Amino acid sequence: MFDSEKIAQIGEAKAKWQENTLAKVVKKNPERQPEFKTDSGITMNTLYTPEDVADLDYANDLGFPGEYPFTRGVQPNMYRGRHWTMRQYAGFGTAEQTNERFRYLLDQGQTGLSCAFDLPTQIGYDSDDDLSQGEIGKVGVAIDTMADMEILFNSIPLDKVSTSMTINAPAAVLLAMYIAVAEKQGVSSDKISGTIQNDILKEYIARGTYIFPPAPSMRLITDIFAYCAEKVPNWNTISISGYHIREAGSSAAQEIAFTLADGVAYVQAAINAGLDVDKFAPRLSFFFNSHMNFFEEIAKFRAARRIWAKIMKERFGAKNPRSWALRFHTQTAGSTLTAQQPNVNIMRVAFQALAAALGGTQSLHTNSKDEALALPNEESVLIALRTQQVVGYEINAADVVDPLGGSYYVESLTNQLEAKAMEYIQKIDDLGGAPNAIEYMQREIQASAYRYQKSVENGETIVIGVNKFQMKEEPPKGLLKVDPALGESQKAKLKNVKESRDNAAVEAALARVKAAAEGNENLMPPIIEAVKVYASLGEICGVLRNVFGEYRQQIIF
Repeated sequence: MFDSEKIAQIGEAKAKWQENTLAKVVKKNPERQPEFKTDSGITMNTLYTPEDVADLDYANDLGFPGEYPFTRGVQPNMYRGRHWTMRQYAGFGTAEQTNERFRYLLDQGQTGLSCAFDLPTQIGYDSDDDLSQGEIGKVGVAIDTMADMEILFNSIPLDKVSTSMTINAPAAVLLAMYIAVAEKQGVSSDKISGTIQNDILKEYIARGTYIFPPAPSMRLITDIFAYCAEKVPNWNTISISGYHIREAGSSAAQEIAFTLADGVAYVQAAINAGLDVDKFAPRLSFFFNSHMNFFEEIAKFRAARRIWAKIMKERFGAKNPRSWALRFHTQTAGSTLTAQQPNVNIMRVAFQALAAALGGTQSLHTNSKDEALALPNEESVLIALRTQQVVGYEINAADVVDPLGGSYYVESLTNQLEAKAMEYIQKIDDLGGAPNAIEYMQREIQASAYRYQKSVENGETIVIGVNKFQMKEEPPKGLLKVDPALGESQKAKLKNVKESRDNAAVEAALARVKAAAEGNENLMPPIIEAVKVYASLGEICGVLRNVFGEYRQQIIF
């Protein structure tokens, strides 16, 4: 960006400034701490100049938005065309309750749906299973059969609204239910749009809602890739998730690296299954966290786009520019929310949302102020939605593409994060790829989480209300509570479905799922047929458990 002679002149001038001006001030008034570092351990200098980005090649490192390497964004005009999708994560209790919340959010200007499922649903158990007791409807909505899914999307036209579903191990079953419900609405599968998370590797690494071992899990994922490429072309078949990796305690650089390493594994698995990279790669999507280190987060999103573009073009030989573009959803950082002084969480979320917008997200969920205490109530959800609407509509942050591009600090951070992430990716490659590096990534995340917690406890990292500016508070009021009795009503609803359905048809459909699992047939068609006759989630996953077995995690210390 500057010639070498000019860079040298700037370097000399900076050295004089440091000696003659800065040093005198610091000697008289010492700085707040001896060293400033980002969450990824990158030293933050007092000042950034062209000297810090002397090696930056505009055409190759930045380019233009909508073009390789996509550092500046995946669309040419980004939010000047339309805003990011404002997609609040919602789901609790019964399908009726969650449908009511969905419709409320849509009425308030939300532009897409994001569905949270309860823990039994996430690990493939019906509400009447002994293992489900005490968890039905607690952290998301309970879905046992297609009957629940019909209620969940009642009066919501699935050809008009895109839906994201945070579901992984049983993703094929929930996607099948969604396709079947759309069909009952008269909407063909080529007209629906949305995303399933479907990212099992990060479940092994950081989150824990796995069912099957890695090999059959990867088969299910690639079966979804293949089926949707032909039948559901507007569906994002996976949301490769760094969010939960960051929530588990990783740094920003680790979040990039471990997420993209998982992405590499999925792409390779699909290619090994005989799929054309340019047929499925354009529908891959990602899911990132927006954390508290404002500028590092913006740089993180930019670095992730550049790295992924290079991986897809150079490593996998993708020819379609859409295969190179990293599209991602962002959620503000739940782990940064505090039970103390929960109103402060509104400000935390606002800055995290702004970082996501400045970093070029395609959709965004903003957390609610009370989520450190309970599932969010209606008032809190509305404040969270209004927060991103202010970012989108009132402060002009959406009017210029990549407005921090060219900042010496942001470009330097982007370069350093890319370098750190690539070191991790190389290490994972050396270990044989992400499926073989699960324990390595877990250890790295644990070490990072320990460093962060230690910094909070010794006061190096300030958290308002936790280790500084504490105050006496009244107990929180108005928290959302899920009625324990709904578990019994959900079980009764499931019992009615099982008694009224054609059970001979269910048995035949489950037998077809079993035969497909034991062979090489794509599993999506028989699973879709099974949900259409109201086979339950637990029954279908039970068949697959019997064929595939279950994953048992190694405990890492």
